[in-house]
Amino acid sequence: MADDSKTSNVGERYAQALFDLATDGKTVTAIEADLKSLKKMRVESRDFRTLLASPVFNAADKGRALAALAEKGKFNATTAKFLGLLAATGRTAILPEVIASFEAMSAKARGVVSAHVTTAMPLSAAQAKGVAAALRTALGKDPEIETRVDPSILGGIKVRVGSRLFDASLRSKLDSLKFALKRA
Repeated sequence: MADDSKTSNVGERYAQALFDLATDGKTVTAIEADLKSLKKMRVESRDFRTLLASPVFNAADKGRALAALAEKGKFNATTAKFLGLLAATGRTAILPEVIASFEAMSAKARGVVSAHVTTAMPLSAAQAKGVAAALRTALGKDPEIETRVDPSILGGIKVRVGSRLFDASLRSKLDSLKFALKRA
């Protein structure tokens, strides 16, 4: 199993380099939009996930595929070159960490806090508004919320802001109860 701390450290370094280039070129918004498109592609396409992670494809194949995606998506030139660099250095597997780190850096530069909200079922508009208001009050800043549905939590909500996790999921409450019963 890979050491996640090393992977994420490398992802952060690549993201920092990309963020510095984007800041210097005043293209942070455009590059962030490109990265969000890649993030969506990764979630929706098994083939794209395989391309990024599989050693079956060599660096040249990955580079050509990423260049084609960048061209089709009309990505910023810096994003396209960056994807080529990831392919050439054999680092395409860290793209998710690069995207997450870049988004966090961008949000911090804008004075926005990034929050990851996980629920068992999709939030209604009113619920999403309520979560945003509660986070705004608790954090003192406007949250940029990314939601995810995970039926395995059974119910409730999990909110991650930076390294802090608020876990009010039914799954964690049941696990705590199970642990307490084992000790009794």
